[in-house]
Amino acid sequence: MKRLFVILSGLFLALSASGQDLPAAWEELTSPDFVKATQKSEGVCIIPMGVIEKHGPHLPLGTDVFTARAISLKSASTEYCIVYPFYFAGQIFEAKQQPGTIAYSPELLYKMLDETCKEIARNGIKKILLVNGHGGNTNFLQYFCQSQLAEAKDYAVYLFTPSVDAATRTKITSMRKSTTGGHADEEESSVMMLIKPDLVKKEQATSQSGVDQNRLQLPNAYTAIWWYAKYPNHYAGDAKDADAELGKVIFDQRCKQLSEVIKAVKADKITHKLQNDFYQESASPQNTKVKP
Repeated sequence: MKRLFVILSGLFLALSASGQDLPAAWEELTSPDFVKATQKSEGVCIIPMGVIEKHGPHLPLGTDVFTARAISLKSASTEYCIVYPFYFAGQIFEAKQQPGTIAYSPELLYKMLDETCKEIARNGIKKILLVNGHGGNTNFLQYFCQSQLAEAKDYAVYLFTPSVDAATRTKITSMRKSTTGGHADEEESSVMMLIKPDLVKKEQATSQSGVDQNRLQLPNAYTAIWWYAKYPNHYAGDAKDADAELGKVIFDQRCKQLSEVIKAVKADKITHKLQNDFYQESASPQNTKVKP
C-alpha cells in the first residue's frame, strides 16, 4: 500500500508539472518550453514598446515600458501569447533635454525594431503584435508597419490601436479630478499607482508645472518643436489626485481590448495570404490582374 501511495503521488506530481501553465514572458521560458509556447500561442508574440523618458517629477523614467508590459502580460494571461522582454528603443527626441532620457538615432530605431521582428520570426513566430505605451512612438510605428510591404516577408506585423468605449470614458470622466492631461497626468499616474505603486512619488506631482505654455502659434502647420513649446517640463496635466481605483478602470478596459485583438490575430488567415499576393504582384506589376 505504501509503495502504491508513493507511485500514485509521483504520478500526480508528474501530471501536475506537465499541466502547469507556460509563462507568457519570453525570458522566463526554457528553450524546450519556448517550442511549446510557440505552439500554444499559435505563433503570436507581443512586443511591448515604450521609451526611457521623464514622466513629470513623480513617475519613473520607465513608465511607458512598465505600462505596456503589464498590459501585455495581463492580456496574455487571458488569451495566451508570448510577450517579448522590455523594449525601450523608441522615438523620444522631444525629451532629450530632460535628465535620464535615452534617445537613439532614427537609423538605429528602425534597424533595431526590424532586426527584432526578423529574429522573432526566425524563431518560428510569424505574427508579431506591437503594443505601444508611448504616444511619441505612434507615427514611427505606423510607418514601420507600412514599410513591411517594401520587401517580401514570411511574417506579419500588427499594431494594437486601442480605443476607449463610451461607457468606460464616461466612468473615467466621472472619477477624474483634473481636466487637463496628456503625459504623466492623472490617468497615466493612476495606472502606475495600480501596477507599480512603490515607484510613484505622488507627493512630488505638484513640484513642477504641467500646464500648457502655449508658446507657439502655427495653425495648420506641424513642426518638431511643438511639444517642447507646450510642455517644456515634459509634464502635461495634474497628477496630484491620481488613484489606483481609476487606474484599474483604465487598465482593465485596455487589457480586455488587447485580449480580443490577440484572439483576432490568432484567427487571422487573410493577412498572410494578401501579403503574399501583394509581394508576387509587386515583383512583376505589369502582370497584375484587375480585381473584379
